[in-house]
Amino acid sequence: MDKMIIALVLSFGISYFSTPLAIKLAHKIGAIDIPKDSRRVHKNPIPRLGGIAIFLGFFITSIFLVKIDIKMIGILLGAALIVGMGIIDDTRDIKPKTKLLGQIVAAVIVVICGVKIEFITNPFIRGISYLGILGIPITIFWIVGITNTVNLIDGLDGLAAGVSAISAITISFVAYISGQEISGILLLALAGGALGFLPYNFNPAKIFMGDTGSLFLGYILSVIAIEGAIKSAAALAIAIPILALGLPIFDTTFAIVRRKLNGKPIMQADKGHLHHRLLNKGLSQKQTVLILYAISLFLGLSAVLISESSLFEAVLILTLDVVFIYYGIIRLKLLSVDETEVE
Repeated sequence: MDKMIIALVLSFGISYFSTPLAIKLAHKIGAIDIPKDSRRVHKNPIPRLGGIAIFLGFFITSIFLVKIDIKMIGILLGAALIVGMGIIDDTRDIKPKTKLLGQIVAAVIVVICGVKIEFITNPFIRGISYLGILGIPITIFWIVGITNTVNLIDGLDGLAAGVSAISAITISFVAYISGQEISGILLLALAGGALGFLPYNFNPAKIFMGDTGSLFLGYILSVIAIEGAIKSAAALAIAIPILALGLPIFDTTFAIVRRKLNGKPIMQADKGHLHHRLLNKGLSQKQTVLILYAISLFLGLSAVLISESSLFEAVLILTLDVVFIYYGIIRLKLLSVDETEVE
């Protein structure tokens, strides 16, 4: 537990003091986000590359506190690839297919180094179902999918950093009570990096994390969730990371459905995300972000409760979550696929 607290504090400090340097670097190399379309909420040019500070917080803390074995080498190599690709994209723009290929390569690296979904807890037979060779494509799909879900919610000041920190803290708690101390340390190092960056990124933002940060956060969350939550002994272990990352997963899933129904490419950006819809209800950026924080916290607490529950209790919690989400959707009319309603 001491190492976990140190990880959170140390990473926070490194990220906090590195962010001003990232701002200077962004200005020096021209990594500036200029609002050039109606989808962007900000009105003035804002430097990007804040993800470098988050990465440094995580990387330096991990090197100091965690034994470097083959799995850790794979995680750090994959993270370095993701961050390097993000830096290039934040300065020059990379084609979506190229970014996807880079994410797949990063996922393959950690799989080769031994991080993969090998089994899932089967609550119906009260045992474990081994995946065999299927574990490899399932792992790659999970990592690439979650990497992109975090990237897609990075649309308001402080949103991706705050939601990622909540998710990381949630999964770290599950990892700790499951005896996965290393996963807990790494997740709190990630949370510390995101929280150290947040004072500069919360509305009005002085810097954006860019793809450098959002892709990195999603990548690390997805990779370490495999060791820290999916492999736990909980009756519905697979539900834990899905709930902890529920907000970006839900938003991305609906974005895919919405774009398919509107006959648009899945990778094409639009203004139909949850944060856009809440803004259209008349909420401010800060109000919208705080509401989405609250939703993430609610889902995170549900994930923690499920980790310590019997099958009946876990199903009951999931049912209550579904009712809560459905009521919120109907009440706020957040799931219209008509894009004219969210312009």
